Amino acid sequence: MALYMGIDVGGTTVKGIVIDQKGTIICENNVPTQIGEQLADCIITLADLLVGATGKVYSSLVGVGVCSPGIIDSENGVIVFSGNLKLKNYPLKALLEDKLGIPVKVGNDANGAALGEAKFGAGKGYKDSILVTLGTGVGGGIIIDGKIFEGNKGAGAEVGHMVIERGGHLCTCGRRGCFEVYCSARALTARTKWAMEEDTGSEMWKAYDYNTADGRTPFEFMVSDRSARQVVEWYIKHLACGLANLANIFRPQIIMIGGGVAAQGSRLTIPLQKEFDNELFGGTDYAPVPIACATLGNRAGAYGAAALLM
Repeated sequence: MALYMGIDVGGTTVKGIVIDQKGTIICENNVPTQIGEQLADCIITLADLLVGATGKVYSSLVGVGVCSPGIIDSENGVIVFSGNLKLKNYPLKALLEDKLGIPVKVGNDANGAALGEAKFGAGKGYKDSILVTLGTGVGGGIIIDGKIFEGNKGAGAEVGHMVIERGGHLCTCGRRGCFEVYCSARALTARTKWAMEEDTGSEMWKAYDYNTADGRTPFEFMVSDRSARQVVEWYIKHLACGLANLANIFRPQIIMIGGGVAAQGSRLTIPLQKEFDNELFGGTDYAPVPIACATLGNRAGAYGAAALLM
């Protein structure tokens, strides 16, 4: 039975799994992230725990896949730059292969999550898919014919920094009107708090205050409270615009939504699909694009890392 190890490097935790060809988890574990030059040692510690739990040796694995935040030279397995990990031109593949003695592949974390969902999650059965994650920022990955679209030198697709409102709000990247500024969980929370302050008689204001309200708040009251409903409609309008831009360029078979906002499930996807369909070029008669919530949660990146070897 072929076994694959997948490791997902996060800001606070490095998560790892060992799976078989069908995606069945043989074992999983995690360790605290060590940033800087100690990253390889941190990953090796986790890999040792995982291979030990399988009761096998490293040579019995097909290899190890690692997904990391930052700009990744996937061909050579180098982290070109990662501000979160405080790394530049870090030869992660070479360091790991030297210690582990088996093949290693390295990729970007957003791409890895997209590949994981495409192969084992909500995108299973589709050759062309897009994952958009709605968290602190907006990220994602594009899968074409079952493979990650990596672009020039593996730079990937920064979907969150596509402008959806020219001259709009300032983004952390320096541009104005980015998708991320309007559709991240942070943006949704900010809009919610603004609406609460504008309407202190709203049900949102009665149930929460400025410090406790977040992106879940407007969805909780969207049926009964006008201000909450307006926030949700504002958010869905911008989200549909960004997703339609991606769909009109790539025309995937499915778009998957991940990240914290996706926890709203059908309260998000049903109105979003309707708005999105209205913006989809050519309509939905010929090549509809369903929107679904991602299913792998915080394991998506580790699944995708393992899938780099398949």
